[in-house]
Amino acid sequence: MFGRAGDKNNAQSGPIVPVSPSQALKPEMAPPPPKRSRRARNQVVVFLNFILSLMIFVAIVSIGVFWYGKTEFEGRGPLDQTVDFMVREGAALKQIAAGLERQGIIANQRIFTLGAQSILGDDTLKAGEYEIKARSSMLEIIELMQSGKSILHSFTVPEGQTVQQVFDRLREDEMLQGDLPPEMPPEGALLPETYKYSRGTTRAEIIEQMARAQTRALEQVWSRRSPDLPLASPEELVILASIVEKETARADERPRVAGVFINRLNKGMRLQSDPTIIYGLFGGAGKPSDRPIYKSDIDKPTPYNTYVIDGLPPTPIANPGREAMEAVANPSRTNDLYFVADGTGGHAFAETLDEHNSNVARWRRLESEREKAVAAEKAAAAKAAASQATDGEASTQGN
Repeated sequence: MFGRAGDKNNAQSGPIVPVSPSQALKPEMAPPPPKRSRRARNQVVVFLNFILSLMIFVAIVSIGVFWYGKTEFEGRGPLDQTVDFMVREGAALKQIAAGLERQGIIANQRIFTLGAQSILGDDTLKAGEYEIKARSSMLEIIELMQSGKSILHSFTVPEGQTVQQVFDRLREDEMLQGDLPPEMPPEGALLPETYKYSRGTTRAEIIEQMARAQTRALEQVWSRRSPDLPLASPEELVILASIVEKETARADERPRVAGVFINRLNKGMRLQSDPTIIYGLFGGAGKPSDRPIYKSDIDKPTPYNTYVIDGLPPTPIANPGREAMEAVANPSRTNDLYFVADGTGGHAFAETLDEHNSNVARWRRLESEREKAVAAEKAAAAKAAASQATDGEASTQGN
């Protein structure tokens, strides 16, 4: 029997060497590995291999960290409902990030800070109160605060309020900050409108804004006025506009009411406006709601009582709106000299005193009928209350 040695000898020249079966079954020896070169054993090469491996490892870790941070930065946030967040004036980025994390708006303030620094560059997060939607990402929050689109609150001044009444409204507004100016601006110097402001705005800033708005509006209205008005200055236009404002709340009537007063001024007639009596008696505080105008008030001499004085009062009696000033600047062209309430919220106008007296008589009849109706309703209510009380006492006695 011949083993593998014999097979190898079949492929090679040479004598055939017989081997025993046990020798044939033994594995052949593997060839020795090649000797390492001196270059491969050099310490510099070993060190460079280590550095390369380390760099690859760091790159892999960095890519992983970057990908995680980017996912956290741009992904949905942990906030489950919309909240308001206040960025204080001068607050540092780290303070803002800490506050956001503390309120559960973001999950990681470090990622927020790093992301904000990379986006903002030389820009900053704007101070203000921001509405942050549920699940907002860090990126969305930064873009919102960078834009400065903070929550805006409203402060509304109705037309016809005095400066003192405006100051009272400002004092009661809890969203505004700071004290009111120590001195009130002149009557008629503030434009009644709705003003938008962000949290942190002061009361003095609102006053300044209203004064600037009135100055602009008056300049525009005065420049477009009718050329034949018996008014010598923009200030006189505001005075008459304040009277018109207090006489009617209906926009469609203002030009006609203004026309009545313009006609009276042109004829040298006294204006005879009840609101001027009230201002002369009570000033900017206004008339108490339960205080009627007495006949004696009409003859009471004050600088504002246009039943007593000629022409215009010395100052406005309120802050007129733009529409009232425009009505005075371009009044209706009529011959009306009188007007009186018509009982429907409007007024009845007349060219002559006889026609006016007829309108007054009609209005008084309506007022009398209204008073009787109100008295009847009160009497019926009192009777019903008394009947219920009697029924209640009877029921108690029966028990």
